[in-house]
Amino acid sequence: MKANKIDHICIAVKNLEEARKVWEPIMGKAKPDDEYIDEPEKIKVARYWVGEIGFELMESTTPDGDVAKFIQKNGEGIMLIAFNADSTRKAVDELKAKGYPFIPDKRGEVVRPFRDCEFAFVHPKKVNGVLLEIIDYKWNEFKK
Repeated sequence: MKANKIDHICIAVKNLEEARKVWEPIMGKAKPDDEYIDEPEKIKVARYWVGEIGFELMESTTPDGDVAKFIQKNGEGIMLIAFNADSTRKAVDELKAKGYPFIPDKRGEVVRPFRDCEFAFVHPKKVNGVLLEIIDYKWNEFKK
């Protein structure tokens, strides 16, 4: 697999609105560059572009969501780092062949849909305790 770039970094937060008040002045932003709710992942996200890298604040939409579980175990903070790849499926196949374990969703699928792309999570136990996301989205939003 070849990582094209760091795609985004996610910060798990208890309260998205309060976190925005902390981070937006630091980035010089009045609002997120992209806001969305991802129901299957149970997250509400505020995304900011810092250069060509996404910086995301994520709040769980349910008490049993992965972000809520992360915060219960670790407190608020960096939850994941995502690498951009040309093809998530090819990257998964290549990394699986090298012994990297992936985290399936509730349906047992490793590769998950998002907008016009796909993503997958490498299990932290293989990558020094870091939740690593592989995503093949072709971001054009930051060029606006």
